[in-house]
Amino acid sequence: YVILFVALNYWQVSRTEELASEPENTRAVLREFDKPRGPIITADGVVVARSVQAPGDSDVSFVRQYPAGDLFADVTGYYTFGLGKSQLEQTRNDVLTGNDIGIGGLFATGDVSGSVRLTMRHDLQEVAKFVLGPQEGSIVLLDIETGAIQVMWSYPSYNPNLVADPDYDAAFEYLSGLQADPGDPLLANAYQQRYMPGSTFKVLTTGVALDDGVISLESQFPDEREYVPPQTDDPIQNYANTLCGGDLAEVFARSCNTPFARTAVELGPDRMIAGMNRWGLEETIPIDLPRATASTFGNTDDLDQNLPLLAIRGFGQNEDQMVPLHMAMVAAAVANDGEMMKPFVVDAELDHQGRIVSRTQPEVWRRAVSTETANILTDLMIGVAERGTASCCIALEGGIPVAAKTGTAQLNNPGEAELSNLWIVAFAPADAPKYAVAVMLKGTTAEINAGTGGRLAGPIAKAMLDAAFASDAAAAAATAAESAPATTEPAQEQGDT
Repeated sequence: YVILFVALNYWQVSRTEELASEPENTRAVLREFDKPRGPIITADGVVVARSVQAPGDSDVSFVRQYPAGDLFADVTGYYTFGLGKSQLEQTRNDVLTGNDIGIGGLFATGDVSGSVRLTMRHDLQEVAKFVLGPQEGSIVLLDIETGAIQVMWSYPSYNPNLVADPDYDAAFEYLSGLQADPGDPLLANAYQQRYMPGSTFKVLTTGVALDDGVISLESQFPDEREYVPPQTDDPIQNYANTLCGGDLAEVFARSCNTPFARTAVELGPDRMIAGMNRWGLEETIPIDLPRATASTFGNTDDLDQNLPLLAIRGFGQNEDQMVPLHMAMVAAAVANDGEMMKPFVVDAELDHQGRIVSRTQPEVWRRAVSTETANILTDLMIGVAERGTASCCIALEGGIPVAAKTGTAQLNNPGEAELSNLWIVAFAPADAPKYAVAVMLKGTTAEINAGTGGRLAGPIAKAMLDAAFASDAAAAAATAAESAPATTEPAQEQGDT
């Protein structure tokens, strides 16, 4: 009996997961596909993943369906019989199947599947898809106070319905095509890719320098077209070789390059690296989705012997690489008195009766800058929106005050054809922040490569913030109408006309 007990314990407990994951062992997979799987639902009540009866003479009883098509593919992922699973379909598998004891119960029978409710909103995700269109890039919209992701859209994307096609050959061909696509549609580019940030990075450099007392609002920078940093005779130029200088508010609003190159050199490598670590660079973004990446300040070995590179990185060029989600978190941290929240897409897990089993609690990831510095950065970003590089295109409907910073990351070397990534980060209302947004447009078209972040990314950020506030207003109006007391017309007296 002892030997039997030990053997059973070994095979049924110790090696359960190993045996279940064996490619030849399809019984566990078949068992999962022979019972319902719970839905994934947006914050505004739209089902974006569900199980339906399998058609025809299928080997399984249920297949996965994605009613929103590609709209939430980066978040839901896919769940298939022959090609595996990804994203939330993978990480929340036990909840969706009811295998979690807390969801199904030890002796539960019948349909015990749970469900996952997102923080993301279907209505705003549709807006993001529309305003970005066929342009490669990413849009992220965050709730500033909690870090909850309202929108996270990247193009190109893919249709998970075609990966979950019961026709294995068709599904395999589609997935193979996605894997070969140079646009990386299977990657959630908003949080799994990083790009040169251009002048949006000046928010980070300025924050570090303010915190370390290297600059202040009273700092003055010379009027100049170029600056020659130490250890080189090769000058750094302002965008389009413009003459630029003045106090901090002026050079920040106009997005001059030379003042921030000077500031990075004055900070020096050690303080610059430490400051970037406070902003969260070099650390994987702590999102509740798999395979997140990290933003980076680049190779810092012997940076004291490469001060020209330090100067260039001070304004977002060279080896600076930022994840779009991280840039939205940077804007949100400025708006949130310097505290950077952990981003998340899962609001709650629910059991089959719709009862909440677990709910994500907002959590501070790190303090990026002091509250005083965050307040100064807010004023500087308001200046960008009102009289600076975003003033052309970021003014919100209803006069809602907004703070912003633009970026035009020049990827080409001097003398080469223009190649740029365009950025903007913003938050609003500037005086009572609620939403932060980041927009990144990849330099894949002549229009993008010849444009600027303010003129091309700015209108997209404006559209997202306008849509978010309009949706809030409509929801508030609907709530007010539902709670208003019913009224009736007084009865007419006989003889009235």
